[in-house]
Amino acid sequence: MKTSDFYYDLPQELIAQTPIQQRDASRLMTLSRGTGAVGHHHFYELPAFLRPGDCLILNDSRVLPARLLGQRLPGGGACEVLLLIDRGEKTWECLVRPGRKLRTGARLSFGNGVLTAEVVGEVEGGNRLVRFDYEGIFLEVLERLGKMPLPPYIKEELQDQERYQTVYSKVLGSAAAPTAGLHFTKELLDAISAMGVGVGYVTLHVGLGTFRPVKEAEITDHEMHSEYCVIPQETADLINRTKAAGGRCICVGTTSCRTLESWAAADGTMSASAGWTDIYIYPGYRFKVMDGLVTNFHLPESTLIMLVSAFAGREQVLAAYREAVAEKYRFFSFGDAMFIS
Repeated sequence: MKTSDFYYDLPQELIAQTPIQQRDASRLMTLSRGTGAVGHHHFYELPAFLRPGDCLILNDSRVLPARLLGQRLPGGGACEVLLLIDRGEKTWECLVRPGRKLRTGARLSFGNGVLTAEVVGEVEGGNRLVRFDYEGIFLEVLERLGKMPLPPYIKEELQDQERYQTVYSKVLGSAAAPTAGLHFTKELLDAISAMGVGVGYVTLHVGLGTFRPVKEAEITDHEMHSEYCVIPQETADLINRTKAAGGRCICVGTTSCRTLESWAAADGTMSASAGWTDIYIYPGYRFKVMDGLVTNFHLPESTLIMLVSAFAGREQVLAAYREAVAEKYRFFSFGDAMFIS
C-alpha cells in the first residue's frame, strides 16, 4: 500500500492555531464503521454515543515544558534544546539548534545560568546527548524555564501553557500532548462516569516521532518510533470486566489505542504491563481490544491517519475527512474531534 493512498487536500487556514475557550465546545464528527454514516455534533454531546457498561480509556501523560531557549558558551549565541528521552545521570537525548554549532563539548546556559549543560555525545539520526547541571529538582527548574514543545504546524505562541495539557494529565514525560483528550472537561468526565461508563487510565509518553512524516513510498518501509507506556492493573481489570460483560472498550486518542493494542493478548484480555512500544498500525491490522476511538483529525499521509484507516476503512475515513474539510472543521492539536464506533 502506498503512502500516497492516505493523502487528502487540507487548506492551511483549517489548521487550528489556538484552542477555543471552552474545551468541550469543539465540534465532533461521528463515523460509523459499519455504514460509513457521518454525523455532525459538539463534543459535549459525546455521552449520547456511549452506553452504560462501556469503558473509556485515557492517556494521563503530562507534557514536559521541554523546550529550552538559551545561549552558547562562550559568546552568547542563541540556542534551542528540546528534551526527548531521559537517559539517566542528568543526561537527556535532545534535538538541538543550531546543530552545526552544538557538537560534543559545546556548553550551554539557560535562565542566566540557573541551568547549564554540555553536549556529551551524538546519536544516530543527529540527536544529541546533553548533560545538565542545576540546583534542586530538575522538573521544577523546567517548570520555571521551559516552554511547551508545540507541534511544527502551530505557529502562534501559546498564552496559557496549561491549555496544552489534558485536565486529567498526571505523569510527566511527554514531548507533545495526547491531543484527543484536550476536549474533555472534568464535568464531562463526571457525567460520563455517572451514566455507568467506566473510566480508566494508561500512560504513554508521546514522542516527537509522532509528527515525523512518512517519507517512504511504501508504508511498510517506514520505521516506527518507540514510546514508553504503562497499563496499571486496575485499568487492565476494568477492560477485562467490560469486555466480559459485553461492553465496548473506547480509546481516547491513538496513544491509548497503541498502548492497549501493544500489550493485549490474542483474545483481547489485558494484564498490567509496562515497556517500550513501536507498534505500527495500518490497514490489514486486526484490532484485539479497541471497539471505539475518540480522536483528532490527522495529517495527510501520516501514521496516525493510517491507524484510523485500519480501524474504520481507508475509503470511509478519507470520505469523512473530505466532508470535514468541506464543513470547515478545525484540524490537529487545537482542532475538532471524531468519534468512530
